[in-house]
Amino acid sequence: MNERRNLYFYTLKDKETLQQAEELSRLAEEYGFNVVKNEKEANIIVSIGGDGAFLQAVRTTGFRQDCLYAGISTTGSLSMYCDFHIDDTDKMIKAMTEEEIEVRRYPTIDVTIDDQATFKCLNEFSIRSGIIKTFVIEVHIDDLHFETFRGDGMVIATPTGSTAYNKSVNGAVVDPMLPCLQVSELASLNNNRYRTLGSSFILSGDRKLKLEVVQDGNDYPSMGMDNEAVGIQHVKQVVFGLSEDKIKTVKLKDNSFWEKVKRTFL
Repeated sequence: MNERRNLYFYTLKDKETLQQAEELSRLAEEYGFNVVKNEKEANIIVSIGGDGAFLQAVRTTGFRQDCLYAGISTTGSLSMYCDFHIDDTDKMIKAMTEEEIEVRRYPTIDVTIDDQATFKCLNEFSIRSGIIKTFVIEVHIDDLHFETFRGDGMVIATPTGSTAYNKSVNGAVVDPMLPCLQVSELASLNNNRYRTLGSSFILSGDRKLKLEVVQDGNDYPSMGMDNEAVGIQHVKQVVFGLSEDKIKTVKLKDNSFWEKVKRTFL
């Protein structure tokens, strides 16, 4: 941390959050940090809000590889991406001055739509039917046609994203030290005529996943990346792979991923 002194605060634009950011800026400057107004000048980017604000901070600043990200929660408790709470300034000061933090690296997913638009996801990518009709997707793993999916849609999650949308559809919680991505079904249709795996599955980071959307009127699906919508029409295929880029985040030494899982869900 000693060599990283340029700090940028990503905040929502409401009056209360902006005031909190000003107070944190004064505190940071008291301890030798340089608070910058342009995120391109920063080597530490701090979100103020919740996990949604953290995801927006990462996306808005371009998934930067040359800086650290940190999250400060303004909600009632800490969250998966926020190691600090807005009211616990003593903990922030101790972390800054006594070097009680470590760097955690979170994997991201590369998403390519129709060989044209490419995006990154830190949490998950979701694709769902855009109309009231069964969504049909041909699922390919590397060069293997794996299954024909019929249902509402699919969620492709990173290990850290495994605790979000993915978990709500009965996907597994995955240790972020495993370089992988997880595929989970949304209301799959399984009967004597149609059959899918019927459970989530985990792919190695060396695998490629390709989803081919069957063009039967459902070629304008509803797609989401982390907490943003993707507005692309006539989608034919979406390809996924684990990215070489990882998001470096601030981690307190006594606050591992599994301690967060326990705190959040148990």
